[in-house]
Amino acid sequence: MKNTWLGSIYLALAASIWGGMYVVVKIVVAVIPPLELVWIRYLVAIAALLVIGLITRQQWRIHKRDFLLIIAIGVIGNAISIVAQETGTMLSSAQTGAIITSSTPAFMVIFAWLLLKERLTVKKGLSVGLATIGVFLIVGADHVDVSSKLGGIALLIAALTWALMSVLVKRVPGEYSQIVVTAYSILVALIVLTPFVLGRLHALPVSQLAHPAIWGGVLYLGIVSTAGGFLLWNRGLQMLNASSGGLFFFFQPVVGTLLGWLILGENIGVTFWIGSILILSGVLFVIYEKK
Repeated sequence: MKNTWLGSIYLALAASIWGGMYVVVKIVVAVIPPLELVWIRYLVAIAALLVIGLITRQQWRIHKRDFLLIIAIGVIGNAISIVAQETGTMLSSAQTGAIITSSTPAFMVIFAWLLLKERLTVKKGLSVGLATIGVFLIVGADHVDVSSKLGGIALLIAALTWALMSVLVKRVPGEYSQIVVTAYSILVALIVLTPFVLGRLHALPVSQLAHPAIWGGVLYLGIVSTAGGFLLWNRGLQMLNASSGGLFFFFQPVVGTLLGWLILGENIGVTFWIGSILILSGVLFVIYEKK
């Protein structure tokens, strides 16, 4: 019971941090393109995790049999998913980013069934259906322009890949510290992204990078959202089953939508809310599923 409560707190905190992340990304990508931003935030995150690891005296050794799993987590979750997420947020809105990627729990139900053999019930299947319909309502809204629709597709890819990564995290042996697992998976993503980024760094507007909102946003994304959020999420997933753990993404759209409205002045349309309600209804179906 203690683990369940602690896991729930960790996951709720991580999802809330990521809800705020969409607003920060929306501001920062106006100056730093998505690919470069992911690379820079990972540099900051790696530095933060190394400091934490040294202070806490972590054991950094990973068995050879677990290399491929760590690499898969880094490529799928930390590289593909996050680049798609920030690209989608740039092309759409902070609210749309938070809502569409909140369909992740429903996709986690499917991946947990396929990879972890967790029980797939009618309620869980219904949750997937409701979330999918909600996503297509938001992506395909008539008042949304082509750019926003492309952003919605990118965000859907982000949701799918993050769900797969979250289920893969459950397969990581419990003997490893989540600080170590998170650091190595981010390092993998950093290595994968480096060839695509190095030739583009010279084009960054150096004068604008000195603005407090930009470098402050980068620090938030690197330290709080990446190092802190990933640590909390991975740790929480180790304490709950994958299907239940994913449901705490519920906190993400609530925080993302609220901050997008308060800080960015984003408008909320009727179709957006209908899609959001369907997604959250799908999540609630699984919350009340008897284990």
